[in-house]
Amino acid sequence: MTRKIAIFDTTLRDGEQSPGASMNTEEKLVIAQELIRMGVDVIEAGFPISSPGDFRSVREIGRLAGDDCVVCGLTRAVEKDIDRAAEALKTAKRPRIHTGLGVSPQHLREKLHMTEDECVERAIHCVKYAKQYVEDVEFYAEDAGRSDYDFLVKVIQRVVDAGATVVNIPDTTGYSLPAEFGRRIAYLMENVRGIENVTVSVHCHNDLGMATELALEGVKNGATQIECTINGLGERAGNTALEEVV
Repeated sequence: MTRKIAIFDTTLRDGEQSPGASMNTEEKLVIAQELIRMGVDVIEAGFPISSPGDFRSVREIGRLAGDDCVVCGLTRAVEKDIDRAAEALKTAKRPRIHTGLGVSPQHLREKLHMTEDECVERAIHCVKYAKQYVEDVEFYAEDAGRSDYDFLVKVIQRVVDAGATVVNIPDTTGYSLPAEFGRRIAYLMENVRGIENVTVSVHCHNDLGMATELALEGVKNGATQIECTINGLGERAGNTALEEVV
């Protein structure tokens, strides 16, 4: 049996977090044109609320892409972020809002200062809020690589029920080893009702030099989208490299 594995390129968003890789809108458009020519399935064009430049980049890449690929804008699980992304994506024929929040004990305690129940409520709300604007909503479970397995299942179940079309399971801190990451994806595939009806995405970092292997273990265990960047550009040691996984 064969499966279609979607290539989600985030060079223009996460790749920009690599030192020296910041780009203006014109530079982003040049790269976006090449990504379209290569046939990537999704371009994450920026984080619209972060700056006027990112807003403009998402808007212009949406116009450029037409029907050729999905154009995605990143947000936090905050209404004003989602509003801004939706505005930027009005030019896109195939828009996607990518929203979410941290799900690990460390993120809940140190970054978000919220309980698990509050996290679940915020996750449901951000997906439903984004669905008011676009049909295609991706939810990221930030720091999923360090989250409790059963809590991660709970969060993903609730966002799938809320209408998420894509669920992103990132190894945000580059913490995971391949076998463990594969088990985590398999556990979700076995325990989330309806997960077979959504795209399961993996977003891995190269801190231990294994981003490609992590992504492939995710696919082996059921993932159907890989998030990557050209030459592995990205924060810290970088992301999964597009040219390696392809």
